[in-house]
Amino acid sequence: MTEEKQIDKSKWGFYTKSVHVGSEPCPATGALVAPIYQTSTYTYENTTEAGQIFSGEKFGYLYGRDHSPTEYQLEEKIAALEGGEACKTFASGMAAISAVALAILNQGDHVICSDVVYGGTYGLFEKIFNKYGVEHTFVDTSDLEKLEAAIKNNTKMIHIETPANPTLRLTDIKKVSEICKSKGIKLVVDNTFMTPYFQRPLDLGADIVVHSCTKYMGGHGDLIAGAVIADEDFIKNGLHEPVTKIGGLISPFTCFLVKRGLQTLGLRMNQHNKNALEIAKFLESHPAVEKTIYPGLKSHPQHELAKQQMTGFGGLISCELKGGLKNGQAFCDNLELISLAVSLGDVGTLVQHPASMTHKSLPREERISSGITDSLIRISCGVEDTKDLIDDIKQALDKLEI
Repeated sequence: MTEEKQIDKSKWGFYTKSVHVGSEPCPATGALVAPIYQTSTYTYENTTEAGQIFSGEKFGYLYGRDHSPTEYQLEEKIAALEGGEACKTFASGMAAISAVALAILNQGDHVICSDVVYGGTYGLFEKIFNKYGVEHTFVDTSDLEKLEAAIKNNTKMIHIETPANPTLRLTDIKKVSEICKSKGIKLVVDNTFMTPYFQRPLDLGADIVVHSCTKYMGGHGDLIAGAVIADEDFIKNGLHEPVTKIGGLISPFTCFLVKRGLQTLGLRMNQHNKNALEIAKFLESHPAVEKTIYPGLKSHPQHELAKQQMTGFGGLISCELKGGLKNGQAFCDNLELISLAVSLGDVGTLVQHPASMTHKSLPREERISSGITDSLIRISCGVEDTKDLIDDIKQALDKLEI
């Protein structure tokens, strides 16, 4: 048997890691693409080996709810890309965020969360953890004074989303991490919108990173998945109970799809970024647009922070149109190439009107106070030809009455 080569994969660049880490050929057959291990349980040579695996003395697989070889390959790849020691994947981004909260928080603890945050995360603290005696405070985490003022003696975790969705407000990860470390608080960063290609929260001092792999990591709008990246102790021990007892497991086939999507992540993010920057510049110049929000524009109030903690500006743009609710809806209805849909990070460009769609159930005053106005539009730029996208946006804007 040939001796396995010892390669230091940490020295590889992002593209090389994307393609090769966790994508080794099948050792049994030599198949270039490893098989999907579609199994619920595993066999052992004897009770001694089984005992060693169950006690953790020897590496091995226990049960489909705990781990699978396909999942392990995906986790190795994500950890390498995020620069973390270890990763655990889940059935959804919300399963990942819930597991982290369950691992850190106990009854009587307090959590601080960005005030503009994914609706599922908002609901998790407001409607679920609230019932079990966990306090929460939603605060503008871009304002460090407000953030520090919200910290209590029982604050155990701060959860931030940066850039925030859909206002694209940024939070200074490094400065928040310094506050957290001085007070023994865990900092969790949702890095879904930037991906590790453009932003590495662990390098900036975050303790834990979460992702909805449904978005850019999968990249093709055909899966639901989540991931947590942190130090090995938290992944193996801290998350053990939430993983095995609640069972928000990811399927082997979904692991395969995410793994395949990650192989082109850097290539796709470059095109998402290119399209977003060009479209944002166009929107900023159009008379029907009141305001364009994109971290890559000099007009963004946190453009300098974006350049410091991100290596690109991402594929999400928000803009406010002149003409209020009527024109917000009309613009979306006028589009011909771009699809009207929620979610983001797909290869195809998607648009949504929060006031009519994702945030319709919120009281108008509450929605507007968080920056989501009647005419706010969110565009998730895909990887199509830039000119085709701008042409479609232009014809939709030109039809508006302003």
